[in-house]
Amino acid sequence: MKFFCENKPLNANIQHLYVAGWTGRDAAAVQHHIDELAELGVAPPSQVPLYYRVSENLLIQAEEVAVVGETTSGEVEPMLVRLDGQLWLGLASDHTDRELEAYSVAASKQACVKPAAQGLWKFDEVKDHLDQLVLSCEVYEACEWVSYQEGPLAAIRPLVDLLDGADMPDQSAMLCGTLGAKGGVRPAEHYRMRLTDPVLHRGIELSYSVRTLPIVS
Repeated sequence: MKFFCENKPLNANIQHLYVAGWTGRDAAAVQHHIDELAELGVAPPSQVPLYYRVSENLLIQAEEVAVVGETTSGEVEPMLVRLDGQLWLGLASDHTDRELEAYSVAASKQACVKPAAQGLWKFDEVKDHLDQLVLSCEVYEACEWVSYQEGPLAAIRPLVDLLDGADMPDQSAMLCGTLGAKGGVRPAEHYRMRLTDPVLHRGIELSYSVRTLPIVS
């Protein structure tokens, strides 16, 4: 994969990929969401947070992704990357099959690729103001871009806590959880995502389109 920090290329051969789930910092809100999903037939997690292991080749950098069926959707997420002993922060989308999620959350995570931005920041440069970083996602609906997700990393468990739980080895990446969707989780054909650092006045951007393949039986 091609990652860059301030236009300088970084060598990356991602061999381990994690997707952290149920990472909201408000424990009561997380439990409420678990209860809501249980009513829809989604099994509750065995622990909170939960670290789903998925194939490392699901992490891609592409302007278009192909999915099967019309029940998938993306989620903007901070991404931690460990390369050659150094920890980095980036941006990715946990694209997930929502219909399959009712059968198995783990299987739904494996069913879709995870688009990632090329830009990375040194974790040490942001660790003291992580909660001030802002995630945002827009989707293209009815011929216009609309806000789909937006909020600070303060809504997500501290990333250092997630690191401790995952025990990430070198050459690994982890998607660290997301924010609630405005208007509810739903499919979209185009996504624009951003991680903004208001302290150091910079951002990482990710955009991609979704090509839907037919379900053939």
